Amino acid sequence: MFGKANGVQIKTPEQIALMREAGRVVARALDTLRAAVRPGVSTLELDALAEKVIRDAGATPSFKGYHGFPGSICASVNEEVVHGIPSADRVLAEGDIISIDCGAVLAGWHGDSAITVAVGEARPEDLRMMEVCEESMWQGIAELRPGKRLGDIGHAIDRHISGNGGYGNVREYGGHGIGTEMHMEPHVLNHGRRGKGLKLVEGMCLAIEPMTTLGHHDVLQLDDGWTVVTRDGRRAAHFEHSVAITADGPIVLTARESDRDKISQMGFVQPAW
Repeated sequence: MFGKANGVQIKTPEQIALMREAGRVVARALDTLRAAVRPGVSTLELDALAEKVIRDAGATPSFKGYHGFPGSICASVNEEVVHGIPSADRVLAEGDIISIDCGAVLAGWHGDSAITVAVGEARPEDLRMMEVCEESMWQGIAELRPGKRLGDIGHAIDRHISGNGGYGNVREYGGHGIGTEMHMEPHVLNHGRRGKGLKLVEGMCLAIEPMTTLGHHDVLQLDDGWTVVTRDGRRAAHFEHSVAITADGPIVLTARESDRDKISQMGFVQPAW
């Protein structure tokens, strides 16, 4: 059983531990995909690899079949912001960037995380945008403490993005609650006002996922009903972690081994490794 606060699912420490197990599956899949990204690889090949890692761990890809989505990952290349459909025809080339969003459900609990990866040697402007996007995620996660407000998260993300190069901060999409479902209340905007919105309490679990663009933040959805692209055709980045709020600070449920030093630097609770 689980409780609720203002319509948001509240987890016990034991349930948070189970969510970490789902998060570890997602982390393993993303580590595998990062290593597999190279020129000549199709996004469908990456999708198949992710599904194998997830199913080999005894979990299920939570994206596959979600409202009819055909893939186990979202694979969004260059100007594609989110929800790119894996395809044999979409072959990665030197200098591309790809955002990979991955989810898994294990023992009824969900993990959801995303990374943006350079294909071969990337353009410096792309790498800088990716760095700013990822750091804005960490700044948002730092606000996940009891007594804080939902607006504090969005404010921290937006402040970092606007203060470090003036990149576009996508407004139409954002983070979400996560637990026994992949997408739950509340919706987590990547912009906001400090001290406003839902009060955060211990046991809430949220997915924090900023999306930045090299140009304007306006986006549109393609005719496939899924893929979201920048309206001006400029490139975009996307990072995401699922996080639990505890009395001692945030626990990054989808943390990868490469996040260990960053989690220590930020003073967050170390997850089970």
